Amino acid sequence: MSEPLTKVDSAVQGLSSSPPKETKHRRASSSANGVMNINDLEAQGIELQIAKETQQLGWKINTSPSTCEEKDALKKLLTTPPVKKIDLHFPLGLEVTARNLKGVTIKDAMDAIHKAFKKRADDELDLPYLAGFEWDKEESWTRLIVHLQKDAGRTASKPQKKKKGGDE
Repeated sequence: MSEPLTKVDSAVQGLSSSPPKETKHRRASSSANGVMNINDLEAQGIELQIAKETQQLGWKINTSPSTCEEKDALKKLLTTPPVKKIDLHFPLGLEVTARNLKGVTIKDAMDAIHKAFKKRADDELDLPYLAGFEWDKEESWTRLIVHLQKDAGRTASKPQKKKKGGDE
């Protein structure tokens, strides 16, 4: 059993039987140009602006986003500049994250919210309709506050102005 080994272990000998592999970079096509990381925006001090269309959707949070009547609004980017992911914070403490490497759209945010509320019955929700989003850089640069309302009223922008000017 003391025969000499015929195969050479390249790791031990420091030799390589195959040519060195070329290191390739990851495909950049999965991430769109101009889409930023929310933490980079905070570091650079670039402020977010939220799409106004979110205030007029009248969407019920425990129904699928595809039931929303405003199909064109769903394709729009949620924030300017576009971000890869953003946390959505509810006043009662729940937090969900919307992600999209090409920029988070309104539909991506609605999908994240729906995932959290889809198993809830209508009578379990005190405020079942999306009223819009608010960005409060003093509280947290990296998340949006989700505002809900009692009815789907298309005049959602009027009650929301009262809500924002209130004691929140």
